[in-house]
Amino acid sequence: MTQIFRPRLPRPMSGAARRVARRLRLDKRATVMIEMAFCIPLIVLIGFGGLEMANLTLVTTRISQIGLGAADNASRIAVGSNLSLPRVRELDINDVFAGVEKQAKGLDFKKHGRIILSSLERNTDGGQTIKWQRCYGDLNVKSAYGQEGKGATGTGFAGMGKAGAEMKATDGTAIMFVEITYKYQPLAYGNWLGPRTLRSEAAFNIREGRDLSQVYNPSPAVTKAACT
Repeated sequence: MTQIFRPRLPRPMSGAARRVARRLRLDKRATVMIEMAFCIPLIVLIGFGGLEMANLTLVTTRISQIGLGAADNASRIAVGSNLSLPRVRELDINDVFAGVEKQAKGLDFKKHGRIILSSLERNTDGGQTIKWQRCYGDLNVKSAYGQEGKGATGTGFAGMGKAGAEMKATDGTAIMFVEITYKYQPLAYGNWLGPRTLRSEAAFNIREGRDLSQVYNPSPAVTKAACT
């Protein structure tokens, strides 16, 4: 005799069971949590990336303004002096650099930056020369236009500034030319933006006549901010 297998039909769900099943089918909270788990890291990345870009823009602007301020302050050295030809002292130059440090507060500029102040003047042959040059900051960079004494004779030195549009000092006056360089310190991402070295230049003609023969260091003498 052959036995016929008859599958047992499932029992109908009770009303309570149907309600629970319906709630589970319509509940999407787990889906939202999974989506958020994927999205939050991306949102955080984009947010901090925006902060880093904003900080880079702000620091770039600050470096430019610091260079402009230093050139302007250097052009005003000895303004209002009772001497017929005011003298530039090492103390005055150091004061300009003290102002740089104040403006750069929070940037750790001395460690990560360098500012080069050059006095562009006219030599006895009618050419351009870097009569004196002073530096501040530990970053190992040199002037893009040469060191103190460049162009002391002859007319081979074109001046300082963009090639083809160099700045040139006229007879009896001087241009305070500033080159400022800063190694950008990231806000959050380390080298996410890659190494960034910010550079800016600024120049001002001296405000009035001054003694251009040398930089004086009267007693009590101060330490010269040499570009070593």
